[in-house]
Amino acid sequence: MTQPTDTAPETISGGHLVAKALKAEGIDVIFTLCGGHIIDIYDGCVDEGIDVVDVRHEQVAAHAADGYARITGKPGCAVVTAGPGTTDAVTGVANAFRAESPMLLIGGQGALSQHKMGSLQDLPHVDMMTPITKFAATVPSTERVADIVSMAFRECYHGAPGPSFLEIPRDVLDARVPLSAARVPEAGRYRASTRQAGDPEAIERLADLLAHAEKPCVLLGSQVWTCRATDDAIDFVRALNVPAYMNGSGRGTLPPGDPHHFQLSRRHAFGNADLIIIVGTPFDFRMGYGRRLSPAATVVQIDLDYRTVGKNRDIDLGIVGDAGLVLSAAAQAASGRTDNGAARRKEWLEELRAVEKQAFDKRLPRQLSDSRPIDPYRLVHEINEFLTEDTVYIGDGGDIVTFSGQVVQPKSPGHWMDPGPLGTLGVGVAFAMAAKHARPDKEVLCLFGDGAFSLTGWDFETMVRFGLPFIGVIGNNSSMNQIRYGQAAKYGESRARVGNTLGDVRYDEFARMLGGHGEEVRDPAGIRPALERARESGKPALINVWVDPEVYAPGTMNQTMYK
Repeated sequence: MTQPTDTAPETISGGHLVAKALKAEGIDVIFTLCGGHIIDIYDGCVDEGIDVVDVRHEQVAAHAADGYARITGKPGCAVVTAGPGTTDAVTGVANAFRAESPMLLIGGQGALSQHKMGSLQDLPHVDMMTPITKFAATVPSTERVADIVSMAFRECYHGAPGPSFLEIPRDVLDARVPLSAARVPEAGRYRASTRQAGDPEAIERLADLLAHAEKPCVLLGSQVWTCRATDDAIDFVRALNVPAYMNGSGRGTLPPGDPHHFQLSRRHAFGNADLIIIVGTPFDFRMGYGRRLSPAATVVQIDLDYRTVGKNRDIDLGIVGDAGLVLSAAAQAASGRTDNGAARRKEWLEELRAVEKQAFDKRLPRQLSDSRPIDPYRLVHEINEFLTEDTVYIGDGGDIVTFSGQVVQPKSPGHWMDPGPLGTLGVGVAFAMAAKHARPDKEVLCLFGDGAFSLTGWDFETMVRFGLPFIGVIGNNSSMNQIRYGQAAKYGESRARVGNTLGDVRYDEFARMLGGHGEEVRDPAGIRPALERARESGKPALINVWVDPEVYAPGTMNQTMYK
């Protein structure tokens, strides 16, 4: 007698389809805080071999997804529950949006069967997320889950990168459908290359400008790292003998000491150059909206996003394209000429180097100061001296991180992380978490302001729980000092400490309480030994350094962020 065969089709749940789509995108970890709306995604991640890192606040999950994208070049992913879970993640998504960081936030939602009935944690998530994402949508059916996840990732790379958001109703996630009825995009077959080479005629014009320039300079911005254009940028500046300045994630493109690496003479260069090339940086507040460039200079802007080119300031040439491809093509076109201008720029580089030396020598006594409380310049000097080629440096704070921007020089590309133009405090622990998870071979050092650490510091425990060692340094002045200075300047010292003064918190004890390594430093001579011990501890570490609350960074005193 013939036995009956089981002909029931293979079925799959919505949560497992999410995991399959994440796997196809190359995602190997999600950052999350649990909620009943999203647990089927976790079950799918277990089957697909995707790590689940659960944090203590959804803002941290979103920041970690942002940080993961910056470190790896792949999009990051955060998964949060509906309502307050999603609203808690808004800041992280907004930060990624301004920083051009590709990530997907998946938020839960009440069941479609309860639509508009007042289900638990129901909010109009898509309406809220649309202004701060490149794509925001609701997944309408289980069959479409993987398809729309891949669509969201694709939209992350339209123009300059950025975040996408999906809400997935609970019944869509929990339901099972025949696998044959679900579209599951195949890895590598639903995305096109996003590398645009730029207009060939514009490239030739740039080559001509370079060949005739006497005093050119280039600013290498975050898109140089986004495009993984380090080698092309280095070849460009060396072949054409162009002094280079770096900001954002572009820091570290050239190593300290390279003859074309400049940092302290940027104002002089922008005021005296005859050709200024801005690569992957908008004319936003960090650039004085373009007003800091000499009106007599020829200005060229290269960017992934057409909308950024020529925004806030007129330019002479705009090129939309991948930073690496454009710089490589321009260098090749200029180098093919009898005279590409490189040889006659020797005096220009010597002029800038003299300005650099003068600025460095003027500040050096502060960097070596033995004063107590500790001069912030001494702290960031010690950190800079401590960094290795494998140290990822993260800045999370206001005044103290402004100091570090002048002194700290990462020694390798992709080894600098800061919030970006949104100026978000609280990214530090999350960025450290992402960096250490993605690159366990790297040392991670984060400089915090005490106010910044306070925002998301409880996730130090997550670092301990997951065995993610990093070196945290808190420049502790018991104040939100960047704001305090502005209040003192505007309203007088009698009203300088309204709403900006914190308690004298022993963050070293906090670290030890949570199972990490903690030290307190009051003497500048103790900074380097404490850094060494933190490195050797093999644990998440916090070094609580008491810095002088009456000392402010020059950028803070100029209030440049508001001009």
